[in-house]
Amino acid sequence: MTLRPLLILVLLSVLAGPAPAQDRFFDSGGVRIRYVDRGAGTPVVLVHGFTGSIERSWIDTGVLPDLARDHRVIAFDLRGHGKSGKPHDPKAYEELAPDVIRLMDHLELRQAHLVGYSLGGIILARLLTTHPQRFLSVVLGGAAYRRSQSAEADRETEAAAREIESGVYRALVVSTAPTDEPPPDEDAIRRRSGEISRESDLLAHAALMRARRALLVTDAEIAMVRVPALAVVGAADPALPRVKAMPKRWPGLEVEVVPGAAHPTVHARSLPRRPEFAAAIRRHIAR
Repeated sequence: MTLRPLLILVLLSVLAGPAPAQDRFFDSGGVRIRYVDRGAGTPVVLVHGFTGSIERSWIDTGVLPDLARDHRVIAFDLRGHGKSGKPHDPKAYEELAPDVIRLMDHLELRQAHLVGYSLGGIILARLLTTHPQRFLSVVLGGAAYRRSQSAEADRETEAAAREIESGVYRALVVSTAPTDEPPPDEDAIRRRSGEISRESDLLAHAALMRARRALLVTDAEIAMVRVPALAVVGAADPALPRVKAMPKRWPGLEVEVVPGAAHPTVHARSLPRRPEFAAAIRRHIAR
């Protein structure tokens, strides 16, 4: 090949940027789970939130490309999401946390740094009480461990699940809205619900809601965790008070608050879209 064509190929490869990670799949308790595996180095496993996916939660926000520069980064679509299987039986979603361990087993990873956002953080908090030996460290983004188990919470969950079946994600939209903005009105709730519904399996999401008790963690359980842990939360995230209260019950947990950051990953001020989030993950892993 002459010099000129070679230079053209090099230029095209630079302009195209890094090749997208190839979809891979494995069987997790009878459900097909999609994941991507990018980069090299110490493994970092990313666990996204409710209604998220690899692309929306980690690639579009820049978190995965940032970490993959010098780590091996594995991200997957939760069951019920993205390109993973979408069972409609609530009992199937009692396996949300075990899916993480099965993925690590599939990849023969004895340990990894684990990062979870929103529901992903709730999932990892549960795993910290059942499989702490698999963690090198943990970062919870916009999440506190799930501790409510009242009858009233169960009734609210069932009501939210029924609304999701009808295509309305009211509880999600309202509970994650930025605290420094006016609450979403009915039009905003319907508009955002429509956006989510177009890319979602409503019955799968409703089933997941009904399995919330599988992720409950007691104060006594979290007090026993000794894995190096960091919680990062936006100052405009409704979860902020719950996150800031966790160190009282979770010895050794560090908390970082990012000014102005909000919760929903689609929001321009979303915590994962802020460079401070990836930077906090990097600092925590380095320690």
